[in-house]
Amino acid sequence: MKNEKIKDISILLAEDESELREMLQEYLQLFFNRVYTAASGDEAYDIYKQKKPNIILTDISMPNLDGLEMIGKIRESDKETRIIVMSAHSEQEKLLLAIKLHLESYLIKPIKTDKLKTILLDIVTQIRAAVRRTYVTETIFWDHDTNTLWENAKEIKLRKMENMLLKLLFCKPNEIASTKEIFEYLHEEKSEKEFSVHAVTSLMKRLRSKLPDGVIHNIYGSGYKIVPL
Repeated sequence: MKNEKIKDISILLAEDESELREMLQEYLQLFFNRVYTAASGDEAYDIYKQKKPNIILTDISMPNLDGLEMIGKIRESDKETRIIVMSAHSEQEKLLLAIKLHLESYLIKPIKTDKLKTILLDIVTQIRAAVRRTYVTETIFWDHDTNTLWENAKEIKLRKMENMLLKLLFCKPNEIASTKEIFEYLHEEKSEKEFSVHAVTSLMKRLRSKLPDGVIHNIYGSGYKIVPL
C-alpha cells in the first residue's frame, strides 16, 4: 500500500553540490508533498522568506551566504522553524557554532538516508503535536487555538458569522452539519429567531467566495462539511 505524502508540512533543502542536492530532493519527495530546493544560502533565505517552510535541511558551507550565516539570520526573528544541518567531518568548528542556533539535529556527510528519515518523521510528529491545525488545502488551514483561518502566514479575514460557521464545521471535520443545526448554532442566543434556510445559504455563499472551490462540501439534502487533507 502506497504511503500518503506529508501535505501539511513543507521542507526546504539547501545544498550547493548539485548531485547530492538532486539525490536528496528525490528522496525527500518520497515523503513530502512540498519540497523546495536552493543551491546557495542567499537563495535558500529568499525561499524561506517567501514560503516559510516548517523544516530546513541545510549544508553548513555554501557560496555567497553560507549555511551558518543563513541560520543566524533566520534565528534573529524565528526560533520555531526546525533546522537540520549537514556538514563534513572537516567542519567541526563551524558545526559547534551552529549547534548554538537551536538546531533540531545535525548529520555528517555522507548522509545516511535511514537516519535522515527517522529524524524527519520525528520532527513531523513534534510539529503536529505542538500546532493544532486542520489543513483543507496545502496552504490554507484552520488554527484551533485561535479559531482563525490562514493562508500560509496571512490570516484570512472573516466576519463574525462566517467565523462561527467555520468553527462549527472544523469542530467535526468529515461530519455533516445540517442547515438547521448551523442556523441554531449561529443564533443560539436568539432562540426566538425563526429558522431560515435562505439565511444559511446566503452566509455560505459569502463565505465560499473567500475560499477556493471544494473547501466546503455541500451534501445535497443533508448539509455541509469540511474535508481535511
